[in-house]
Amino acid sequence: MKPLGLARKQRNGPPDTVQPPYTKALLGLALALAVATPALAETLDFSHCVDLALKQNPGLAATKSQITQAEAAVNQADGTRMPKVTLSLNGVRTNDALSAFGLKLGQRNTTFGDFGFSDFLTNTTNPNLLAIAPNDLNHPNAVTNFNTRIEAQLPLYTGGMIEGYVLQAQSSVQAAQDGDQAARQQVIFHVLQAYDGTHAARAYVEVAKQGEIAAQADVKMIENLVKQGVVVKSDLLSAQIFLENTRIQLKQAQNGAESALEQLHLLLGMPLSEPLDIGPRIEPSLLPGQVADLREQALANHPRIKAMRAQLAAAEGNIQVAKSGRYPQVGVTLRQDWNDKSLGLASSSYTVGAQMSWNVFDAGVTNAAVNRATSAKLELASRLQETESSVAYQVGDAMRKADEAQHRLAVHDLSVAQAQEALNLVEKRYQNGVTTLVELLAARTQLDKAKADRVTAQYDLAVQRASVRLAVGNLDPDLK
Repeated sequence: MKPLGLARKQRNGPPDTVQPPYTKALLGLALALAVATPALAETLDFSHCVDLALKQNPGLAATKSQITQAEAAVNQADGTRMPKVTLSLNGVRTNDALSAFGLKLGQRNTTFGDFGFSDFLTNTTNPNLLAIAPNDLNHPNAVTNFNTRIEAQLPLYTGGMIEGYVLQAQSSVQAAQDGDQAARQQVIFHVLQAYDGTHAARAYVEVAKQGEIAAQADVKMIENLVKQGVVVKSDLLSAQIFLENTRIQLKQAQNGAESALEQLHLLLGMPLSEPLDIGPRIEPSLLPGQVADLREQALANHPRIKAMRAQLAAAEGNIQVAKSGRYPQVGVTLRQDWNDKSLGLASSSYTVGAQMSWNVFDAGVTNAAVNRATSAKLELASRLQETESSVAYQVGDAMRKADEAQHRLAVHDLSVAQAQEALNLVEKRYQNGVTTLVELLAARTQLDKAKADRVTAQYDLAVQRASVRLAVGNLDPDLK
């Protein structure tokens, strides 16, 4: 096992500060992705992590609420096709002449006396008989009436307004469902980054541990060589500094892993105090097909594009609703009334009617609404075209990066093997006194860098392959 780090120094010169080459990569990756391994932690493989994140992600809860709202809007729009039935009960007591007479008439209780015939009969000799004011008609006693009514209203023709609302609502449901699917794929991608980043960070920690062990072995070896008079004491001091710097880097890696574990807890919606561990690495396979084929799949099936197309259809429904103001509204009314002095169902009557209203002039309000709805649709169409172009580019870019990551990993595999062989040779040369400590540490640094680069390349390959699936709109927990 070989130590990590880099120390450029002469055999008899003063020691330099050691800075292992993987420091920046380790810190950046650990802050965002890595996960430590606490004792007695629950082990979750990738699919379980995805399930947990999908169940507890607040963003997905919001999209599900949007779906529920859209579905309720569909039911609301469909309901406007059906008759609207209302039941009402009204009570009134009044001595208003007109109202009192009408209420008695509705109760079918009017008499000739209510018309003031008593005044007419007592003044038969009056030459101006027709000028007599009937007192009972003009000054009636207060009348109490309870009106019980059942009324049904049914729209027959709305100029396409109801159909527009239905189209708008149904399209909104589809848009919300596709939006939810897009959000789910984003969550899966973030979980994959954290999950595979866990293994990458642990690999960095293992490299650091191996470096510490190798550095300890170097110190022991150089101590023996100093005692034998083969090397000078400054080499021993350099090796000891190298060991201490390696231990510092190991501690940084462990701290970063602990911090990243808490970030993964947050991603999964788990309490920070709850132990957590993960299962084996996930290795996404590359989607089959050429870039042109994958772009075609993305344009047809990407949930974000499908959601925007559904929004475009909803905009068409909005135009239809606005245009309905140009046409007449036709409906029928069926009503059953009961009027009684007390609560009851006496004096039954019914009413059947039809209504038509047509707004023949509104100072351009309807036309303005249509123009506004049409412009909103054109804006959505432009955004859809822009999104389609963006997705097509993302597919090609992700494919290129995935191919690059694959080749980079193969190169780093060779680099690790070459660096290991070079270090073995330099170790032998140093023990035989034919090379300097700086060359030995440089060889170790090259191996450490090769190992760290390979860890990064392996992580990048997984992420880039997942990025291809995300760009195509085909990212699921299976990743096969």
